Amino acid sequence: MTAQTSFEYDIAAQMAQLSEDGIIGLKNAFSPEWADEMREDMMTAFWSAIQRPGGAVGRGPRRWYVEIHPQAFRGFVDLITHPWLLDICTNVLGPDFQIVEIGLDVPFQGAKYQPWHRDFPSPVDTYRDRKITSLAFNLTGVDVTEDMGPFEVAPGTQYDDGREWKHEMFPDKSLWERFQERGTRKYPRRGDISCRSALTVHRGTEHRSPIARPVMVLGVDAPGAGHAALHDMMVTPDWYDALPDVAKKHLVCRVVTDLVPITQKHDIEGLVMGADPI
Repeated sequence: MTAQTSFEYDIAAQMAQLSEDGIIGLKNAFSPEWADEMREDMMTAFWSAIQRPGGAVGRGPRRWYVEIHPQAFRGFVDLITHPWLLDICTNVLGPDFQIVEIGLDVPFQGAKYQPWHRDFPSPVDTYRDRKITSLAFNLTGVDVTEDMGPFEVAPGTQYDDGREWKHEMFPDKSLWERFQERGTRKYPRRGDISCRSALTVHRGTEHRSPIARPVMVLGVDAPGAGHAALHDMMVTPDWYDALPDVAKKHLVCRVVTDLVPITQKHDIEGLVMGADPI
């Protein structure tokens, strides 16, 4: 199987778009067959995690988030050594960027609209200095259609201050009109990658399809951003020793003899309940 496919991009244009919109993407970064294996790994991890306390956390009705061990994802090394990902991370976060999180978000039929939100409070580097210090890469496990609760993002909101919002993450409903006006739904296909500032305001939408829509999530920080403390990636010695040097340089993890189930530390309370679709 060929993991990567043929692709071209203009890094200067990508950087400009990320600065302007807070989100960019690369079509056909991987083959559909590679993405199909990723989906298998995601769903295997989900069904294992949902059976243990703290293994899966709610992100709204019929929607869960699960952190996984890198080794549970056959394509992990392919992903973190992808030329586009390395190029974006280096240019945005600097040469010593840190890979701090790997997980998956899974909405099922019956998932509701999420409230507009960002993933964590904005640091002063971003809301004052307009500097992006963390990135979230997403890869879909299915070709997304309108009834699959597509991801909706409000471009250009990554620099919003947000200190007056609930938990500094959830704008009051009286402010939603602005995000609704900007709202853009995304319909990625298997093999595509998107990259966004985790501070760009977004939400999941209503999922009516009987087909689940698993999405792989990779979190990357600039040095000092601090989100590694919310996660606990573990790998075994043999697996770590086999990593290419570029992966060892950037992966923040513990090397352990035995992998233990992950109990998640980053629970977003405000997403537990659904929201009205306005």
